[in-house]
Amino acid sequence: MKLLVSDPISGRAIDGIKSLGIELDYKPDVDAEELKQIIKIYDGIVVRSRTKVRKELIDIASNLKFIIRGGVGLDNIDVEYAKSKGIKVFNTPAASSISVAELSIAFMFALSRHIVKGTDSLRKNEWLKKKLKGTELFGKTLGILGMGRIGREVAKRAICLGMKVIGYDPYIKGVDIEGVILTSLEDVLSNADIITLHLPLTEETRHMINKDSFEKMKNGVILINCARGGIVDENALYEYLKNGKVKGAGFDVFEKEPPEGNKLFDLDNFYATPHIGASTSEGQDRVGEEIVRILKEIE
Repeated sequence: MKLLVSDPISGRAIDGIKSLGIELDYKPDVDAEELKQIIKIYDGIVVRSRTKVRKELIDIASNLKFIIRGGVGLDNIDVEYAKSKGIKVFNTPAASSISVAELSIAFMFALSRHIVKGTDSLRKNEWLKKKLKGTELFGKTLGILGMGRIGREVAKRAICLGMKVIGYDPYIKGVDIEGVILTSLEDVLSNADIITLHLPLTEETRHMINKDSFEKMKNGVILINCARGGIVDENALYEYLKNGKVKGAGFDVFEKEPPEGNKLFDLDNFYATPHIGASTSEGQDRVGEEIVRILKEIE
């Protein structure tokens, strides 16, 4: 088997793949044009979120038998087209759930307690003790849109913090977590103090959070997106952050990545990270272990 890994994975994963006797080419910085030139010699490819496996590439990949996505979302792969060509598609949905959930919680703390503003002001030799009065997470209502693996991990941690948790997911009938209530989208939007998104990007969810959604939210709501760029209409978000209806937002993902020239960064109530939700040592090791397990089954 000849395998290409086109995005960064952990050293443990690389060692595990090599131990299977697979001929491995590790090219974590390969660009799209080079990938088109070399893809036809490989039996399989392992990608993260950077590499796009679209129809054009699949048509060139005459020898490709499988694609493994190290992570949850499959929106960077034309899954159905790959399957129509007899190419199997795998992912590792559980491996990075805790890492993403913890980042979502971190944004909640950072926005509620003005962590970034506090740090920036001290660097400027300013002492804003009286201006940076925060709010507790305890007793607040957290609305979770998307109650899959990551959404449930967020819910567990929020319950331990003393938050009330309501969730919406049209594909899940129940959640076995004490204190979590599944309800309607309208109920989540209108009652949550903090809303966190844990949905895939599909035609159904694209710009799911838009001007109408913001109008239904509480004044002073906090919005977290560690799921996928494009679920939120960023132009609408800008307006509602600017007018204060949305108190703050924490984003790990964007419609365009990298988000060069994005006007959201002009606002001091917008906090962000560069799509690092799954980027923890522990999470990457678990992703690597799942990749190796999948490869063993393919063999």
